[in-house]
Amino acid sequence: MFIPLHDTNPLKRIHYQYVTVALIVLNVAIYAIFETGWFIPLDDENTAAFAVIPAKLMAGGGVPGTVFANGAFMPERFTLISYMFLHGSWIHLLGNMLFLWVFGDNIEDAMGHLRFIIFYLMCGIFAAVLHSWMNPTSDLPLIGASGAVAGVISAYLILHPKVKVWVLALWRIPIRITAAWALGIWIAAQFGSLLFESEESVAWWAHIGGLLAGAVLILIMRRRGVVLFDQTRGGA
Repeated sequence: MFIPLHDTNPLKRIHYQYVTVALIVLNVAIYAIFETGWFIPLDDENTAAFAVIPAKLMAGGGVPGTVFANGAFMPERFTLISYMFLHGSWIHLLGNMLFLWVFGDNIEDAMGHLRFIIFYLMCGIFAAVLHSWMNPTSDLPLIGASGAVAGVISAYLILHPKVKVWVLALWRIPIRITAAWALGIWIAAQFGSLLFESEESVAWWAHIGGLLAGAVLILIMRRRGVVLFDQTRGGA
């Protein structure tokens, strides 16, 4: 597996990746709020309220939502949005935000700011729905931006497979390889883990769902004139 550090792929249509940065700041801020417990502690009750729990989501009208101690009500379907802004550990958060930082700006560039917001949320929603479809009786909470970020990864691979990416191999060796190798190996690992890993703590189906959503949505949401499988290798 590779840890992405930087891609040599300059922006062409937007001045700055405002949405990508805003998503990273929001994820970090929410993690800090829950982790410190200053406002809302990330205990089992709050995790269950904001996370996607397949058994509850697939129950449909049988489980209307969550009622908090102060009387506030949150519909169960709202967790399809809220779950992707929660993370169980700083390593979980760092991994997702690093992929989003390296690759999200070019997807935002290919779509524009507003479309990228919609794209990101739709990838996360479909990831949670597919995970729930495949595990309809599971009571394990699903949290994290992995599904949405997986959509960014597949979209990037479709747009810029030849771009050079600096990555850390074996957690310590910096090398420069194409996005096709860096992201292709990550994608292959997700399918391999789905087939051979039995650990339920990692939502492999959510990763697959995000990948599929991103691959389809980039085809219809990219700006006019943005080509697929760009042969350029990036800037300096």
